[in-house]
Amino acid sequence: MLLAFASPMDAAGFAALAELVDDRPVVTLDPRGAGRNPTGTSPLTPEQHAQDLHQVVAALGGGPVDVLASSGGAVNALAHAAAYPDDVRRVVAHEPPLVAFVPDREVVLAACEDVVLAYEQHGHAAAMARFIALVMADGELDEAYLRRPAPDPAAFGMPPGDDGTRDDPLLRNLRSCTGYEPDLERLRDLGDRVVLAVGEDSGETLAARAARSVARALGGEAVVVPGDHGGFMGEVDGRPAGRPAEFAAALRELLG
Repeated sequence: MLLAFASPMDAAGFAALAELVDDRPVVTLDPRGAGRNPTGTSPLTPEQHAQDLHQVVAALGGGPVDVLASSGGAVNALAHAAAYPDDVRRVVAHEPPLVAFVPDREVVLAACEDVVLAYEQHGHAAAMARFIALVMADGELDEAYLRRPAPDPAAFGMPPGDDGTRDDPLLRNLRSCTGYEPDLERLRDLGDRVVLAVGEDSGETLAARAARSVARALGGEAVVVPGDHGGFMGEVDGRPAGRPAEFAAALRELLG
């Protein structure tokens, strides 16, 4: 069985991949605070998500299961594997944006804090403009990045102003997701059961750099898979499709 998930993206992002993985059952899920789950305004943490994943595995009849997790979901998958190693057979963590081991960690964390503060003070559009600029930046960030003028939401097709909502799951997860400190000792104990993956088209964007840094911290190298940060996705909500068929073929090889 393959458990496929991300965060904050919900299960819809894995629909194309689930159809292409035909050698085992595929279970997709909405993470806490997203999709069909209740919304809220409190911060969310990888530890909460890890407990949720443990409960999902138990509801499926117990482990071990294979895992494909992407983005914030990959951070949560690492937390889950460290806390509940018997739940998993193999974990493919695709571009987890945790920055514990990147050389510009402090700048990135400050930039993430700026995104969260913009959300709290000015609303969704102001925060997402900052977030998109951050995740699109190609290469290491320096102190000058923090002094740049705030990007205009209109440049990303977002209307100005504050609609008053504060329940966005991405922004509720951001602080703890990027700042998560993985348990390297417990993850190293899992050996090749944990695979860090990075898209061949992702360049030196933050999540790709973070994935490579985690792999090195565990004593290995990230494997390269087709596409970019959304390489596993079909077309969802007008977003162009990635390369799900190629991604599925690569995933089958990684899972064995």
